[in-house]
Amino acid sequence: MAEEEHHETFEATGAGASLTFPMQCSALRKNGHVVIKGRPCKIIDMSTSKTGKHGHAKVHLVATDIFTGKKLEDISPSTHNMDVPNVRRQEYQLLDIQDEFLNLMDGDGNSKDDVKVPDSELGQQISADFEAGKDLMVTIIAAMGEEQAISFKEAPQN
Repeated sequence: MAEEEHHETFEATGAGASLTFPMQCSALRKNGHVVIKGRPCKIIDMSTSKTGKHGHAKVHLVATDIFTGKKLEDISPSTHNMDVPNVRRQEYQLLDIQDEFLNLMDGDGNSKDDVKVPDSELGQQISADFEAGKDLMVTIIAAMGEEQAISFKEAPQN
């Protein structure tokens, strides 16, 4: 019985981190991140209002979706917890562009080819500079299972 071996493979997804973690409303700060209506957002404005005699102070949050740029608002009691997304930024070297997907490589030589070319001016600029033969570094932001290219720069020449 002791000689049984278990051969199970587990896909690596970071350090077992969850998509979000709870934080009390009163501890949230401007330029921080928060989940509003199920979307990862960056807080652009927040204000606290004191309510009546036995009411709770309320926090009014104004934030933009980090992927779509859409403006979202939420009001929550300052003592309640809100979810904060685990946001990761990472730089990759652009190797190729195939079928509207970026073919990327990180610093350890691992390849990544599941990030779409953005449908914005940024995407057109990345494509144009890549076609011109420039060596590019693309910054990818990842949160709650979504990933998107948010900026790029010319790779330093060694």
